[in-house]
Amino acid sequence: MNRFFSLMRLRALLAKETIQMRRDRVTFAMMLGVPLMQLMLFGFAINTDPKELPAALVAPTQDRFTRAIVSALELTGYYRFTAIGTTMAEAEEMITRGDVSFVVTVPSDFGRRVERGDGATILIEADATDPSVASGAISTLSTVARSALQREAGFSPPAPPVEILVHRRYNPEGITQYNIVPGLLGVILQLTMVMMTAMALTREIERGTMENLLAMPATALEIMLGKIMPLLAVGAVQVAVVLIAAKLVFDVPFVGSLPLVLAGVFVFVLALVILGYLISTLSRTQMQAMQLTFFFFLPSLLISGFMFPYRGMPQWAQVLGEVFPLTHFLRLIRAVMLKGAEPATVAGPFAALGLFTLILAIVALLRFRRTLD
Repeated sequence: MNRFFSLMRLRALLAKETIQMRRDRVTFAMMLGVPLMQLMLFGFAINTDPKELPAALVAPTQDRFTRAIVSALELTGYYRFTAIGTTMAEAEEMITRGDVSFVVTVPSDFGRRVERGDGATILIEADATDPSVASGAISTLSTVARSALQREAGFSPPAPPVEILVHRRYNPEGITQYNIVPGLLGVILQLTMVMMTAMALTREIERGTMENLLAMPATALEIMLGKIMPLLAVGAVQVAVVLIAAKLVFDVPFVGSLPLVLAGVFVFVLALVILGYLISTLSRTQMQAMQLTFFFFLPSLLISGFMFPYRGMPQWAQVLGEVFPLTHFLRLIRAVMLKGAEPATVAGPFAALGLFTLILAIVALLRFRRTLD
């Protein structure tokens, strides 16, 4: 027998690896699932030029010129007026909460000024916390507005004098770091907290110390709390580092309440460590725990609104994005830090994170009991 190479030995090794791969269903599923997930998300869900962005209209008198402006903006494909006839206070609350990306304000004397040929003015406020969302929509404003009024009023060239005032709210200079750095807090916490917690229980199984843990007179809830509570301290250190760097290094504005931010971070981190604990009950090895963590991390990173505009994704991707806690945390942290949102304004993200935490905790406790029979 050839001691350097043998087809028989090679066939035996290939058969052994095939059997082992079939038994390791998690790894096999990752090999097929991750490429398919990336293909679907990058091919269908990712869009760097979002269209049909929600907008609110503040117009005391909705004359034919105002209607012409609204129709022209909708025809561009960038604007979708979901709130017409709102007051300034209602529109302010909507843009702060993130329900709309634009607020179009048309003064009450707009129609009279257009007919007389005086200087008419339209104010468009854009939520510029994500500069890439507003750039395409803003670039079409002046030409579209003048063309619409020219057709409606029957002016021959030149078009009626209309001034479009664009107010980029919360990030007037369009600095990308203002949007990215607060989001990085959520991304860093998600990756580290979920992975560290997921590997905590599987490490006990691999080292053979799980039996000693089960022999202790402790309930499933006590074991879970004992595993996740030390990691909350690690998360607190990461939060402090990111927030200090955001202020001192990147000069990110912090116009909201620090206690409100810390409360949101606490609920978010609690949800993440419980999620990691749930993953640990589904895994038998640390490698499986790491694979499941990345299988959860990748889609949440892509469709949460961190890397690509959330409004630019199709409706099915936005619905899927609501499942991930990172989506709600990004809304909360950006609204408080950049917009100065009050507790009532971010009650929705808080409620979503709380519900996510409660459901995961119940499932993790039930799963823990089933896997330790």
